[in-house]
Amino acid sequence: MDLKNAYDRWIGELWNGDLAVADELVTDDFLIHQARADGEPSEAQRGPAALRALVEQGRAPFSAISFSVEAGPITEGPSVACRWRAIGTYAGGIPGASAEPGTEITFGGIDLLRANADGRFAEYWVSSDGLSLMQQLGAI
Repeated sequence: MDLKNAYDRWIGELWNGDLAVADELVTDDFLIHQARADGEPSEAQRGPAALRALVEQGRAPFSAISFSVEAGPITEGPSVACRWRAIGTYAGGIPGASAEPGTEITFGGIDLLRANADGRFAEYWVSSDGLSLMQQLGAI
């Protein structure tokens, strides 16, 4: 699979709500490297199911949210890097948030993915601007 095309599907399909593509895009032992709010190591869950759970969790506090590419994707060897932007409407449910449901939000992040020999993603590092999001929601 072409890595640019795979990333276009990653952001355009998966992160925009088509969870079924996780099975096509990632390996069975796919690993997410991300700080977790619950303190558990990110390595505790692997594979497409872990990715679907991450996407569902990320989309859950919003009645509408869409993700798009801001810069990239840049590919080199088995790696893909991209800057993305999310725009959405807060639905509620984030502890400590004082924003009313219906509040418009926007935040960004950077993805780095490593593919295996067959072109499916095997590892994922994400850095998102959660501080900006929490400020918009009145949580900090």
